[in-house]
Amino acid sequence: MSTKSRQYLYGTQIKMSAERAREARKEADKLACEAWNYRMLGYKGPAQPSPTIGDAINAGFLYLEVRCLGCDTNQTVALDIIRRAKTTPVHELERYMRCKDCSQVRGYAYKRSELVALRPTKISAEHPASYWWPGER
Repeated sequence: MSTKSRQYLYGTQIKMSAERAREARKEADKLACEAWNYRMLGYKGPAQPSPTIGDAINAGFLYLEVRCLGCDTNQTVALDIIRRAKTTPVHELERYMRCKDCSQVRGYAYKRSELVALRPTKISAEHPASYWWPGER
């Protein structure tokens, strides 16, 4: 007498539940990143709490837009190459951001940069910089 295995009985339900949970986590991470972007727009500063680096990557926000306080230029930093744990909140990255151009001209780390927003794409002609704070340019 043989019985059906638990894998046969529950395998499909387990896989479907895991897929729904993965999609729900991705949607929750996306909403958290968008909420943080709007808080950055409203408060114009490193709004806390912020999503973690891993949450931003999972949501599809692969770049962090940063503005230099010295030369007032915007640049994007790829979050997947940052050498920090994926559990590090995004707002903690602000103290490590330095403008390369300002540092080379003056020979030392001139001014820190400020965080602007999480972005799904790099700054380009189709996706210009600083669309979050349009009145300041």
